[in-house]
Amino acid sequence: MRIVIGEDSALFREGLARLLEDAGHEVVGRAADATTLVETVERERPDLAIIDVRMPPDGTDDGARAAKDLRARLPELAIVLLSQHVETRHSVELVSGGRVGYLLKDRVFDVDDFMDALRRVAAGGSALDPEVVATLLGPRRQDDPLTQLTPREREVLALMAEGRNNVGIARRLVLTDRTVETHIANIMAKLGLHETGEEHRRVLAVLTWLGVRQRG
Repeated sequence: MRIVIGEDSALFREGLARLLEDAGHEVVGRAADATTLVETVERERPDLAIIDVRMPPDGTDDGARAAKDLRARLPELAIVLLSQHVETRHSVELVSGGRVGYLLKDRVFDVDDFMDALRRVAAGGSALDPEVVATLLGPRRQDDPLTQLTPREREVLALMAEGRNNVGIARRLVLTDRTVETHIANIMAKLGLHETGEEHRRVLAVLTWLGVRQRG
């Protein structure tokens, strides 16, 4: 893939670039601030942009806001947000559009999982960090439909939210593919979500629903 990196830490940025190049990807641009990032992406038109949530000039959520801007201008661009801490207010809104990942920076050091997440996002899916998912699936109100889910269904939902397909969920939980399909059907029924027949769309529907409930 052709990739642009938006990261203000020179050490982390260059280390990430080396990691990606060693894996066979082409880093076509590097940016240390949100403004340069947007300009670089628009100029290079990469397949994927990896963006730190917190970047100059303000050092707050400039990277996330740049990602939203880029998504509006280039809807086919795959985006992976990186963050030092869990900040779910950006994850749901962006991931609901597909082709977006939201990972904690520590996840980069698990190279195989990180590269797998990049591939899933580039293919049109999603990749949420397990800690982000855990926050989204945290304690809910008593009348929340999530309370209807069994512990196993919550595990399946969490892996769906990470962007795992049925085969990946089955392997992780040591279940058969048919059992996973049954759990997903039960989850959708309990949450009142329409079955679309496309797994990544089901994941995004769940995330959208969770985001609405979280903001409500």
